[in-house]
Amino acid sequence: MIRAAQEELIHSHGLLEMQAVAKRAKVSVGLAYHHFGSKAGLIAAVVEGFYNRLEEAAFSPSKLISSDWAGREKERIAAYISFHYDHPFAPLVVGPLSRAAEVLEVEQAFTKRQLTAGAYNLRAGQRDGVIPADLDPRLTIALLIGGIRQALIGALTSSHRPDRAELTDKIWVFVAGALRLRAP
Repeated sequence: MIRAAQEELIHSHGLLEMQAVAKRAKVSVGLAYHHFGSKAGLIAAVVEGFYNRLEEAAFSPSKLISSDWAGREKERIAAYISFHYDHPFAPLVVGPLSRAAEVLEVEQAFTKRQLTAGAYNLRAGQRDGVIPADLDPRLTIALLIGGIRQALIGALTSSHRPDRAELTDKIWVFVAGALRLRAP
């Protein structure tokens, strides 16, 4: 049902009718309501599934191959952008659904996880001597996440998407500058 709801949201540009989802999933409307309680619950489940897959694709340490901190962070950014570029649901998640009341709790939980993990990661970079010690990890990661998200929203909603490698490089320049990283 979640896959059917995601397909229906993509097809209808962010609108969802439980009847259409049930028909697409070949189940009864009652079953959809039984599992998700409401249309809002189903939309929240779809967005949560998207964020779970994003976390696995872009933030899983096992997927990073670079031996240095900065290299791993650039890999994360590239994976984050690629996931959004490749996923047909991404423009809706970062666009109209990000402001929908039914996904606010999911958005907040994802952002909190990003902020917590990002601050931890920046502290690790500070311990390794890669990031200056005078940067506040919590404030810095909040600024970085906000900037990266806005750049991604601009790219995904543009009539001409920038090349993903070019976008990755531009975002990396922003991140490296904000973190005052030394040139390799």
